[in-house]
Amino acid sequence: MITDVTRARFDKEVAKYPADQKQSAVMACLAIVQQEQGFVSGESEKLVAEYLGMPPIAVHEVTTFYNMYNQLPLGQFKFNVCTNLPCQLRDGQKALDHLCHKLGVEEGGTTADGLFTVQKSECLGACADAPVMLVNDRQMVSFMNNARLDELLATLRAHKV
Repeated sequence: MITDVTRARFDKEVAKYPADQKQSAVMACLAIVQQEQGFVSGESEKLVAEYLGMPPIAVHEVTTFYNMYNQLPLGQFKFNVCTNLPCQLRDGQKALDHLCHKLGVEEGGTTADGLFTVQKSECLGACADAPVMLVNDRQMVSFMNNARLDELLATLRAHKV
């Protein structure tokens, strides 16, 4: 069930498009769901589909295409580490491996305390700053050598909720 607050947020996004193109708000609606619930469940996809008048599979295709939508609950801090070719050539895989080793998780895993999730990512569009990663789908961090990664982990641990 969609709450009144969520429906109002959806309505605001849908209003940005012509009436016959309200499905254009699908990404914004999924982002709202994720902000409110922490991830986008299959049930949430169905609610968004119903609200926008779309087939549920069309919403699911959007959710699974973009790595900014979490399909399961993740850690408080989500790291998307670019492992595409330009970052690979400048130690992107080493950065990913260092984080996984330091946190004691495999790629795609979440720490036992629920604080960190580490994932591979496709190109983040900052090749000149490689290796790069995106924190919580919002903050790009660049030139991530082991020392900078360790510093970031310490800072985030100090600011956990």
